[in-house]
Amino acid sequence: MKKTIITVVGNDTVGIIAKVCTYLAEHNVNILDITQTIVQGYFNMMMVTDTSKADKDNGVLSKELAAMGDEIGVVIGCQHEDIFNKMHRI
Repeated sequence: MKKTIITVVGNDTVGIIAKVCTYLAEHNVNILDITQTIVQGYFNMMMVTDTSKADKDNGVLSKELAAMGDEIGVVIGCQHEDIFNKMHRI
């Protein structure tokens, strides 16, 4: 299994989850775990995904998700689990 962490942060608008999840499904990325919250109009979502069957590598997924985020007004990050864990160690 190849785990990738996807984060989405920005102002809440209709369709954020639908757009991101549709993109992932179209590219064979399985969502293993998902959490999202909205605090005073700010949207925050984190997903643990399995990209082992994805039809694109993590670099392409990351660039395309970032571009989608620009289109819908949020910041979307996409990192391999190992990189995410190393960057967020205390």
